[in-house]
Amino acid sequence: MKLTVQDIARIFSISEKTIYRWINRGEIPAYKINDQYRFNRTEIIEWATAKRINFSPELFEEPEAEIGPMLSLSDSLDAGGIFHGLRGSNKDEVIKEIVKIIRIPESVDPEFLYKVLMAREKMGSTAMGEGIAIPHARMPLVLHVSKPLISLCFLEEPVEFEALDGQPVFALFTIISPTIRSHLYLLTRLSYLLRNDEFKQVLRKQGSHSEILETIRKLESALGK
Repeated sequence: MKLTVQDIARIFSISEKTIYRWINRGEIPAYKINDQYRFNRTEIIEWATAKRINFSPELFEEPEAEIGPMLSLSDSLDAGGIFHGLRGSNKDEVIKEIVKIIRIPESVDPEFLYKVLMAREKMGSTAMGEGIAIPHARMPLVLHVSKPLISLCFLEEPVEFEALDGQPVFALFTIISPTIRSHLYLLTRLSYLLRNDEFKQVLRKQGSHSEILETIRKLESALGK
């Protein structure tokens, strides 16, 4: 769904005038279609999370989405894998290393994946602050996979990622999904958990596979569906 200026103003509880000011300053991702501005839901969720701007839960709703069960964040991460000691001295090298180890189907060209991830980084950093980044394509990365995958990579040494808070990145989540709906669902849950002190603590200490999954399952259980 393409959100309108009126939708964004309502979701953020601010005036439409403020929204237009953000657009004119290039502070918010927006598209001009037939003299009307439209906003992509995924980009707005990521933008608001990175800026730490509070918003209405309405932003997470997808009225036209098909109904069906969704894989949990913990199950998606278990399927995608948790990797420690990833090497790289800059953003480009780190993305290349992620592409090498991420669990993608043989039918997916690693070079293609690398290019779409780097193209997004050139538009603006995917660092979310506090040393965390979520590298992804400009639009949800939908590939021919049977179920959503999330890979978590911890770096051997933090790397400068042009984060808004200036902190170098030490942990990166990469989401690969068979549908846009599942991408949004997992991004929503991940964005929520990244505000939780307990989750951030286990990430900062680069906990084990079991520690991280146990923490996520506990928090997801409290969060509900």
